[in-house]
Amino acid sequence: MAESILQAALARASEGMEIAAVAARAPDRPAVYSDVGNLSFGELNAQVNQIANRLLEAGLQPGDAIALACGNRPEFVVVRFAAHRLGLRLTTVNWHLAADEVAYIVDNCDALALFMDIRLGDAAHRAKTASSQLRLLVAIGGELDGYEDWLSCLWGRSSADIERPRLGTTMLYTSGTTGRPKGVLRKQPDPAKAATMQALLTAVFQFEPESGTDLVLATGPLYHSGPFNLCMTAPLTAGVGCVLMDKWSPEETLALITRYRITHTYFVPTMMNRLLDLDSDVRDAADVSTLRFVIHGGAPCPIDVKQRMMDWLGPIIWEIFAGTEGHGTIVSPQDWLSKPGTVGKPGEGQIQILDDKLSPVEANVVGTLYLANPAESSFSYYKDEEKTANAQKDGYFTAGDMGYLDQDGFLFLTGRSAEVIVSGGVNIYPQEIDNVLIQHSAVADVACVGVPDSDLGEVVKAVVVVKEGLAASGTLEAELLALCEGKIAKQKWPRSFDFREALPRSKAGKVQRKALRDSYWESASRQI
Repeated sequence: MAESILQAALARASEGMEIAAVAARAPDRPAVYSDVGNLSFGELNAQVNQIANRLLEAGLQPGDAIALACGNRPEFVVVRFAAHRLGLRLTTVNWHLAADEVAYIVDNCDALALFMDIRLGDAAHRAKTASSQLRLLVAIGGELDGYEDWLSCLWGRSSADIERPRLGTTMLYTSGTTGRPKGVLRKQPDPAKAATMQALLTAVFQFEPESGTDLVLATGPLYHSGPFNLCMTAPLTAGVGCVLMDKWSPEETLALITRYRITHTYFVPTMMNRLLDLDSDVRDAADVSTLRFVIHGGAPCPIDVKQRMMDWLGPIIWEIFAGTEGHGTIVSPQDWLSKPGTVGKPGEGQIQILDDKLSPVEANVVGTLYLANPAESSFSYYKDEEKTANAQKDGYFTAGDMGYLDQDGFLFLTGRSAEVIVSGGVNIYPQEIDNVLIQHSAVADVACVGVPDSDLGEVVKAVVVVKEGLAASGTLEAELLALCEGKIAKQKWPRSFDFREALPRSKAGKVQRKALRDSYWESASRQI
């Protein structure tokens, strides 16, 4: 029996050559669609080899680092898989950061090569001057002063599969909401386990590589771990193509799902909210019947929002709880429907929930989540031993998430430790309040924070964005408070409301609650 495309890809996973295996069997199969060009698997593999040869010419060796700051373009995919088969350590840079922040990451990750989107002119200049170790600088999408043009890296170089491939790795950076972003450095992956992990992902994602009709829609920026892994790496290494969105909008999302007959995609809760906010006739006009697997993550999702998405798309929505530091849980639509709000049931020993004294808590008691940090794949924060030590404990690590396990062992998140509101000595978790207030038909977005109070230390303030065409009012405030009745304890109710046009959110969709909270504490200190 002839070897299937998936079998061929799995056979070469240990050396990072899955794309080559797919290209050898289905060279004309679409691999990448984008606004600036498309690539078949044959074309993708050829360019991956050409860029790999350019990196080899620059003297890069397995274990060396490269940095990539680029929008959702085919070149991003090419560089990713060149690093994947050269044994290099790839850092993708959040190009929405300020120029100095981009330059810091490029320098901090010890990159010897830098691939830079021409849209980042200021950052390109700063990165070039901030790092003295760069051997190769490549401009993507045009020309940049002091950078080699992308096309010149391709011209004249062999597109044949490179000799002696070796599986590479990645080092992504945390969001840096407190201090400088930190690189999350994992031990080199065990090549022998690469095929097993890929086969597991293919099964979970319900990919059907042999059909040739599966397509994944990449909705978010590829530098972020969610889209990077779920919308690009996982499908392409299984022989499934992807459609890249360089700028997200709900209308374009539905148009692309209809046009390309998308089967898989990834959302953050903000995206789901905005899709649901579309006029019903716009949603009804879209053909979403081809979707069979949607996964979301990046931030807690209100129960009402996810339920409405299920009502619309059917029970096809999975959820992943994970971070740059590592994977937590995944929950199927069926488990979520039986336990609304859960992010999954951890395996034995996968998660510990500890109190402030680092002692385990009972079922239904909120504590800090510690996730297993297996010795064979443990991480450290690059060049930051102190932060590494503070985040890890006895084979587990924490990113500051708070939550509880119910009596059946299902995990529920309540917020982040840095977001806890301490009011009169009582810990209040703002995500719980957000999940109630977002259910009001007039609310488009909401985030609760603690603000100064002379009596209780701090009290809850709800910062609300009302839907277009509606206005804030005292009546709306009263309705929001009435919505809390019977759902959350009265001590958790907002003491005041602010109405804004938008909330500060990261590109991953997370509310930047600390920045929001700090704005109230800073204004209070100025009044003293």
